[in-house]
Amino acid sequence: MGWLSALKLVPWSEVIEAAPGLVRGARRMFAHSQDLSSGAEEAAAAATPAAADPDSAAALRAQLQQVSARLEALARQQQDSAALIESLTEHNARLVEAVQVLRLRQRWLAGGIAALAVAVLALALWR
Repeated sequence: MGWLSALKLVPWSEVIEAAPGLVRGARRMFAHSQDLSSGAEEAAAAATPAAADPDSAAALRAQLQQVSARLEALARQQQDSAALIESLTEHNARLVEAVQVLRLRQRWLAGGIAALAVAVLALALWR
């Protein structure tokens, strides 16, 4: 019964109102992370070190490749995180909708039980 009382404490109307905004925000975040990753790839491709010493130029190129690889890994992680957040918000929105339907059904059932109780009481008094 503890989880039922915990569910009653949740302001479901506020959660329901916020769910579409969360989904839109997650979608924007996912789209933005994809834009960032394509921009990072372009920047990594355009960056070329200009040095007079061939050894330092080779070292700079190696460092640039390492930084580029790290940047690509971070972009992939950000995309994965954004996709996960979008998925979670969509699941949350569906969960909120399901809870709303269950709350409506619970009200109908409570009304039906009350009507049946009145009918049983009327039958008991009639006899």
